[in-house]
Amino acid sequence: MAKLTIEDLKRIKKENSHIVALRSGASSVNMTVHMGECGVKAGARDVMHSLLEAKAASGRDDIKIVAGPCMGQCSTEPDITIEIKGSKPVIYQKMNPEKASKIFSHHILGGNVQTEYLLAT
Repeated sequence: MAKLTIEDLKRIKKENSHIVALRSGASSVNMTVHMGECGVKAGARDVMHSLLEAKAASGRDDIKIVAGPCMGQCSTEPDITIEIKGSKPVIYQKMNPEKASKIFSHHILGGNVQTEYLLAT
C-alpha cells in the first residue's frame, strides 16, 4: 500500500471541504434534524439527505445542517429545528423529504415560515 504524501492529503482535504462545511464554520442558518431512535425510525435519515441535497444545490455556505438528539416528541417525528440569526427558533414536525425540500426553499431561501408544518416557534 502506497504511503500518502502531503500533496495527497491536501488534495483529499480540498475535495472534501464542502462536506465539512455542512457541519462546521460560521453560519447564519442552523438546521437540526432530530435523529433519536424514534426520529430515525420515522424517516429522519431521508429528511437529512433531502436537506443536504437542497443545501448543495443552493450553493449557500452559510447554512449548517446537523443531526440532533430526540426532542421527546415521538408522535411528531421526524422534527427539524430551524435557527436563523435574529429570529426565534422554529420547529417543524412530521417531516418527509418533500416537506423538508419545501421548508428549505420557502423558509430558508425565501424567508416564509411554513405554518402548516409548525410544532412550535
